[in-house]
Amino acid sequence: MTGQPFNIVIVGQSGRLMYEAVVFAASLRRMSPAFSGRLLVAVPQPGGLWRKDPAIRNPSVLEALRTLGAEIVPFESRVFGQDYPYGNKIEALLALPRNEPFLFFDTDTLITGELSDVPIDFSRPSASLRREGTWPKPTLYGPGYAGIWRALYDRFGLDFDSSLDMGQPDEYWERYLYFNAGFFYGACPLAFGKRFLVYARSIRDDPPIELVCQSLDPWLDQVALPLVIHSFGGGRDSLAAGHLDGSASCHYRSFPLLYARENDHVVATLEDVTAPNKIKKVLKSYEPIKRLVYQGNGHKVRALFDQQNLPRREQAIRNRIRSEGFWMR
Repeated sequence: MTGQPFNIVIVGQSGRLMYEAVVFAASLRRMSPAFSGRLLVAVPQPGGLWRKDPAIRNPSVLEALRTLGAEIVPFESRVFGQDYPYGNKIEALLALPRNEPFLFFDTDTLITGELSDVPIDFSRPSASLRREGTWPKPTLYGPGYAGIWRALYDRFGLDFDSSLDMGQPDEYWERYLYFNAGFFYGACPLAFGKRFLVYARSIRDDPPIELVCQSLDPWLDQVALPLVIHSFGGGRDSLAAGHLDGSASCHYRSFPLLYARENDHVVATLEDVTAPNKIKKVLKSYEPIKRLVYQGNGHKVRALFDQQNLPRREQAIRNRIRSEGFWMR
C-alpha cells in the first residue's frame, strides 16, 4: 500500500525513446523528490529479432541518464523485437528484480507530482484507464464484444463475468476490462512478465476463432494486459482515480499532443525540467524538443486549440497539428 518501496521501469532504446527517457528521468527527479526506489531503464540488446541495433549507444544520453540516477538494465528480445516493438514492455519485465514491486511507464510520460503519495496496492495490479475503445472492432456478422472477450478469458481459465463493469450497457466497450498500457504495476515483475508473455504469445500465435477478423497489431499488448491483471486479482478499481494520469503523471504520447491538450501545469513541468543546461545540451539534438520547447513552437500549437473544448477524437487533434506543419515525433 502507500509507502511500500517500489521500482519504476521504462523502456529506452536508440532514437526517440532515449530522448523521452531523459525527459522522464528529469521530471521524476524534479517532481517526485521523495521517491526512494530505483529508476530502471530497460534497454533491448541487438540480436536476430532486430534489423538494427536497438541499444542506447549515445554517450551524452547515457551520461544524462546516469546523472539523473537511472540504471540501465539490458534485456534480450526472444519473442517480439523489430516486428512488434510494443513487446519490449513485456520482455523487459523478465530482466527485473524478482519480488520487488514495480510501476511501469511508457517513456512518453511526464511525472508531474509526488509518486510516493500515490496509494498503490501492488498486490492488486491495474493499468491506465486513459483509453478509447480501440479494440476489438466487432464485425456485422461476427461475435460482439462479449463473445470476443469471453473467448479470451476461457482460453486462460479466467472468470469472465467477474471482470465486467455492470454499470455499463451490454455490448458497450467500457463494460469489458480494457486498459491503455501506458502504465501498469504489480507485485513481482518476473511473475507478471512471464504470464504476460504466455498470454500474448498464445493470442498472437493461436488466436481463438472469435478473433478471426480482429487486428492484433498494434493492440496485442492491450489485449493481453487486462487478462493478466484480472488473473492476479486486479482490475479497473484497484487504484483510486486522479493520481496516475492525473496529478502525478501525464502520458502525453507526443510533444505536439502535450502542447495541444494538456493543462498548464504539464506544459510548465516539461519546460522546467528540460531547461537546465546539462539537460538542454542532450535534448537539443532531438528535433521535436528543439523546435517545440526550445524554439517556442509548442505555444503556437497550443494556440490552435481551446483546451477546455477539445475535439473528442485524438485523430482530429493530430490532423489539425499536421495541417499547420507542427506534427513531429
